[in-house]
Amino acid sequence: MSEAPRVVIADDQALVRTGFRMILAADGIDVVAEAADGDEAVAAVARTRPDVVLMDIRMPGTDGLEATRRILGDPGGPVPRILVLTTYDLDRYVYAALRAGASGFLLKDVTPEHLAAAVRLVREGDALLAPSITRRLVERFASPAADPATAPPHGDLAALTPREREVLQALARGRSNAELAARFQLSEATVKTHVARILSKLRLRDRAQAVVVAYETGLVTPGSGAGPAER
Repeated sequence: MSEAPRVVIADDQALVRTGFRMILAADGIDVVAEAADGDEAVAAVARTRPDVVLMDIRMPGTDGLEATRRILGDPGGPVPRILVLTTYDLDRYVYAALRAGASGFLLKDVTPEHLAAAVRLVREGDALLAPSITRRLVERFASPAADPATAPPHGDLAALTPREREVLQALARGRSNAELAARFQLSEATVKTHVARILSKLRLRDRAQAVVVAYETGLVTPGSGAGPAER
């Protein structure tokens, strides 16, 4: 059995931090530090090197978005996965956090079971964001002319094979692995291999960033090719 995930909780509300700590501890997850603002979060991550950070965005002083950028931009040591906490669905701050490299977001009214499962999921390297939700975020807030200084770093799309470009386009339109397999008449294992190669070639952490990059490079444009199942 793998070791329990190690988590930092960053939220300016003490009751929220306490509640999340109790929920995670009850599921065998180790909360190694708490932070009340972005500066404390950055320091806690540097000190404890957690697997996952639960990051509130709207905090006084240094907010969670800037803290996310600083944590994920740190070249010295393992980089944790960041789950954004928000009270707003499809919030533009959530989109900005995805661009900065966050692995997904959770609403603060998340159930205890979902919270614990989410931490374990992202610790294993998955993105906690359905492709269709990511697509809606991107279509609402993205533009191909977005500021490159804050865009997720990625490699050249020319490095992708024609099939990998097709898979990325379909993924960015909200298709699951099962739907990708059916569309391209491939096994799900082969689809996972294609997705892994896309992420590796583009130097991306997960599918959420892949969707952002697909739109912001113009590979996919808002509203293009979306079928009823993707809405």
